Amino acid sequence: RPARAMDWQVLTRELSLYLESQVRVGLFGSGVGLSLVLGFGVAYACYYLSSIAKKPQLVASNARFCRFLEEYCPVVTETYYPTIWCWEGRVQTLLRPFITSRPQVQYRNELIKTADGGQISLDWFDNNDSLCYPDASTRPTVLLLPGLTGTSKESYILHMIHQSETLGYRCVVFNNRGIAGEDLLTPRTYCAANTEDLEAVIHHIHSLHPSAPFMAAGVSMGGMLLLNYLGKTGRDTPLMAAAIFSAGWNVFESVESLEKPLNWLLFNYYLTTCLQSSISRHRQMLEKLFDMDLVMKARTVREFDKQFTSVMFGYRTIDDYYEDASPCRKLKSVGIPVLCLNSVDDVFSPGHAIPVETAKKNANVALVLTSCGGHIGFLEGIWPRKCTYMDRVFKQFVQAMFEHGNKIFSM
Repeated sequence: RPARAMDWQVLTRELSLYLESQVRVGLFGSGVGLSLVLGFGVAYACYYLSSIAKKPQLVASNARFCRFLEEYCPVVTETYYPTIWCWEGRVQTLLRPFITSRPQVQYRNELIKTADGGQISLDWFDNNDSLCYPDASTRPTVLLLPGLTGTSKESYILHMIHQSETLGYRCVVFNNRGIAGEDLLTPRTYCAANTEDLEAVIHHIHSLHPSAPFMAAGVSMGGMLLLNYLGKTGRDTPLMAAAIFSAGWNVFESVESLEKPLNWLLFNYYLTTCLQSSISRHRQMLEKLFDMDLVMKARTVREFDKQFTSVMFGYRTIDDYYEDASPCRKLKSVGIPVLCLNSVDDVFSPGHAIPVETAKKNANVALVLTSCGGHIGFLEGIWPRKCTYMDRVFKQFVQAMFEHGNKIFSM
């Protein structure tokens, strides 16, 4: 028996050495190592093609709107191939700001006054070199609304402007109060529920270019604000259409998702510190109304909103604020064509909270739901430096509405 044990030990050692030598050969040789690599690669490719790369779900009750999108915005019906090495939602969300390029954009800044004595910073990209629309008075205009702590410097905003520039359009970025470097003249910032500043901005832009076709696109909280505005105004708006990206539809569900341990570690705490940083520069102004020491102790978005946002805008409780800020409650009143892109693996806007049934009851609304993409991610291609799926949806939809929007009701 000892001899047999020795034989097995020798055989096992020799087999291990052989396998190690074959694995070391890697992709540049043959044998077990190459077979393992190829086998894993084939298995991963099969899994990716069968479970990850899918056509988005297009939800729209209006058959004419569907046909319009299929013809003039075909990207919403094509298979979305997320970047093969980072398709998971959290990874896409984390990597997008670092991977994507930042196109160079020269802005013209404008500060406009508000009725309460405050000011709003607008960054204009006039596109005066537009060959398609040389007449500035009729040049199509896109109003862009960044996310919660975002400004005109965000990579996703720069990409939208780059896409608009190639089409000859003008862009205006709406920077929420106090976050783009301008002074806070009153102890008031912004929130997803209060649309007064957005209404003032839309009226201002339309008054400057009343003959220009006018659209808006909102991202994350910017999309929530835009949806709440559209739900409030219905058809009574100078906007002809809107595009919404990664909006949080139900704020209760959003904060609950973000408070899960891993999501708190990856997103919630960092976002809370960003909110605190955005108001710390205005501490002297805000201390007139708020206990800033208490606000700066918040460790979650919910705590920040409870101590600061809901109080600022006069809500009795934070639940009252979250109910008013949730666009799902106003979607039924939207009166112009709206395209909304969400990924069902977005931890900021969980898939189960997307109001699919409500959207089906409004002929003006179309939802595009991808299985992957995260929050403002939608990376695609082996090395997703330039154009994302979200950028392509934006470009095709904006072009479709500006150039063929009158066909929606005749198809």
